[in-house]
Amino acid sequence: MIGAERAMLEGWLDLHRQTLLVKCAGLTAEQLKLRSVEPSTLSLLGLLRHMTEVERGWFRVQAAGGQLPALYCSETNVDGDFDDVAEADAQADHAAFLAEIEAARAAVAGVSLEHEFATERRPAVSVRWVYLHMIEEYARHNGHADLLRERIDGQTGE
Repeated sequence: MIGAERAMLEGWLDLHRQTLLVKCAGLTAEQLKLRSVEPSTLSLLGLLRHMTEVERGWFRVQAAGGQLPALYCSETNVDGDFDDVAEADAQADHAAFLAEIEAARAAVAGVSLEHEFATERRPAVSVRWVYLHMIEEYARHNGHADLLRERIDGQTGE
């Protein structure tokens, strides 16, 4: 409840990262791929893949200025993270998510919260804003994950 701003931002972000992992825990690959709220293409594995892309995009590419390709999406399939789960390797995607979190942490570890950069749509964005946006992004998608998980096996909570 008290502490340095960056530690608090990282703490809240880590809480939301872990919440998504809890929503995916204990399920088979087939269950993770299940689109249980038709006609939506959302699945727990799709959410995990999406957040892997978002971590990479905001922290490593935008904030740290890295040149990295997208993992699941392309110009011809902008929703590949969500749409291409049927043949996906759930275990590999889970490992990619964990690796991307660590890479994202390392990429911005020494970057000031005040550091600004431009994106295609925004002339100035701060690293602080990225942390806040990521917390919001996870919070929104964790709500989706709650519903998906409940539809799969009735589990709620966390």
